[in-house]
Amino acid sequence: MEVKIDTKEKFHVITLLQTNLSATMTEELSNRLFSYLRSDIENVVLNLKELQSLDKLSGETLVKVQQKFYENSASFVICGTQPQVEELLDKCELLEIMNATPTESEAWDIIQMEEIERELLDGNQL
Repeated sequence: MEVKIDTKEKFHVITLLQTNLSATMTEELSNRLFSYLRSDIENVVLNLKELQSLDKLSGETLVKVQQKFYENSASFVICGTQPQVEELLDKCELLEIMNATPTESEAWDIIQMEEIERELLDGNQL
């Protein structure tokens, strides 16, 4: 599976360079994404701008990946979904529970806001 990785100060941008995402590929992608939970920079933006199709199981797996990140106090935001991918996710009632934005810039904003929120919550628990 081909991906492009761009590391920023607070997050990694993983751009999937595939046009189709099968269940097998999603498992490989999940394992790769989970490895970031053990790194210094845990937050991830998954850019799907090249993706033209995926199946329901792949969409469900991405939701589980997102949940795992949030359970570990890390952000996971999907961006750049093409209309046909967004339509499938919406039809499967997955889009509404995903943290998804149209652009990479908006995904960065969400991660930064969530980082501030976590810092404030941690500060209140002292």
